Amino acid sequence: MVILTPVMKDFGFNETNSAPAPTQANGKQEVRCAVRFPLRMQVGITTSHGLIKAFTRNVSASGVLFEMPELMQPGALIDFTLKMPGDALGLKADVSIACQGRVTRSTKEGEVFLTASTIDEYEFV
Repeated sequence: MVILTPVMKDFGFNETNSAPAPTQANGKQEVRCAVRFPLRMQVGITTSHGLIKAFTRNVSASGVLFEMPELMQPGALIDFTLKMPGDALGLKADVSIACQGRVTRSTKEGEVFLTASTIDEYEFV
């Protein structure tokens, strides 16, 4: 069963267009508190060290998984703006959401780093 937050419903997501939680290496399914949606888009992440260009891999109401060129330290505070495509949401215009979050983990996968971040605060801009 998929439970959607009001924010996800605002974006036009429903029970049929969400991504299932992946299976871990030990065969157990991950436990998540929010549904993740596979969504790849370019984003600039502002850190205390400057701007980093990255891509989203998936997005949920409570966090984002980024593909980025460098390792981020867990606990680092970040700012980023998600530009949600209007056509994918059934809207005439794109929707921009300014987010503040913190890095929860960062691991190397091939040539990129996968960095997970919470979305602690957000504002439609």
